Amino acid sequence: MKRPLSHIAQTESENSQHRASLEKKPHDVSKMFDDVAQHYDLTNTVLTGGLVHVWRNVTRDAVGARAGLSVLDVACGTGASAAGYASDGADVIGCDFSPGMISRGLELHPGLDLRVADATALPFDDETFDVVTISYGLRNVVDTAAALRDMLRVTKRGGKIVIAEFSQPTNPILRAGYFEFMRLGMPLLSQIFSSDAPAYDYLRESIQAWHSQEELARLMQDSGWREVEYKNLTNGIVALHRATRP
Repeated sequence: MKRPLSHIAQTESENSQHRASLEKKPHDVSKMFDDVAQHYDLTNTVLTGGLVHVWRNVTRDAVGARAGLSVLDVACGTGASAAGYASDGADVIGCDFSPGMISRGLELHPGLDLRVADATALPFDDETFDVVTISYGLRNVVDTAAALRDMLRVTKRGGKIVIAEFSQPTNPILRAGYFEFMRLGMPLLSQIFSSDAPAYDYLRESIQAWHSQEELARLMQDSGWREVEYKNLTNGIVALHRATRP
């Protein structure tokens, strides 16, 4: 029996897998994250061995959310970090380029202010937020410097930025083992736990091609941020960068 064309199209769409390239074309990146949104949090927990929760807590401490503080969480994904800042009492807005991520976040965190927005053209007035933060999203933006400048624009004078991002392990032995895991272990685990395993090939490639800790610090400085500093988490697998708007 022939199936209706609409059913065939829907089935093909459901079975399709999508990944971005290191060109980071916005439509491709957005679609890729739409496709992984449903199982994103679980996959991140598995692929990091649960360390994502440790890193999130360190980032949360650095943000220092509290009552009376306004926080913008850029590339907020499903809103896990934004929900933590809100529970600490801050006025929080989360934004992400992926409508699928925002939709999933609103399912998981009803009442949280989550919006679709581009990190390079944030839809907020100048000097709106006390703290702007972005976790594991900056390396996916097509123009890193433009995003850093626009986050600077919406931050109040004297306010700060907090960036958590995958980086370069400082120990050569750990670095070799880490990249070997990404080459062999990550594809296997993403096949099991992710709704779109090919997307994690891009994530691996983007991590390996990303700036070193010092390079990102210089880029932040060049984008207008001051008092730039960073610290390594888990020997540099993740780096936490902080800076202030003058």
